[in-house]
Amino acid sequence: MSLETWLLFASAALLVILIPGPLSLLMVSNSLNYGLRRSAPAFIGGVSASLCLLSASALGLGALLLASEQLFSLLKIVGALYLFYLAWQSWQASRKAAKPLVADEPPVNPSCRGLFWKAFGLGGSNPKDILFFAAFLPQFFSAEYSLPNQLLVMIATWAVLDLACKLLYALSAQGAARYLRSGNGQMWFNRISAALFGGAGAASLLSR
Repeated sequence: MSLETWLLFASAALLVILIPGPLSLLMVSNSLNYGLRRSAPAFIGGVSASLCLLSASALGLGALLLASEQLFSLLKIVGALYLFYLAWQSWQASRKAAKPLVADEPPVNPSCRGLFWKAFGLGGSNPKDILFFAAFLPQFFSAEYSLPNQLLVMIATWAVLDLACKLLYALSAQGAARYLRSGNGQMWFNRISAALFGGAGAASLLSR
């Protein structure tokens, strides 16, 4: 891959990654609820999901989804149900935040594995991302260079940019952390998160 092509790919990828979505919201939520360091497994899970989708698209899964409407619909339903599940979790968290804290009640922190798989599941549950990668990647491949080497460069570039953007969203949320971590602030943030997750799930089901 030439330097000019790589710069074009990196610029286009950065613009795509910067667009906020459910996974970005999850990163912000984790950062506010558990802290930036504690949320590290979720960042890794989200990036890993994107890399798996990117690799799957390069291996031809995007073409398979385009050819099979039933498979695409099934994956879309699974993704929507997962978004509804996250909406329910956020709503439950808002109800807990609205209650007065009990001094003897220990804080509930999910496991590192749980944070990783929650982010990975959300990042990998949208079949449209596979179709996007299937349409996006070929624009930057060149017959003059080794295909595996070009794919490795794209994967590495996407991983660095994706992780940087997720950290940027989480760090940006720290500015409002004092209010959002208060009882009312956390309650309303989780309620808004529930509405956004639910809306994203409904939009996924209704879209074609």
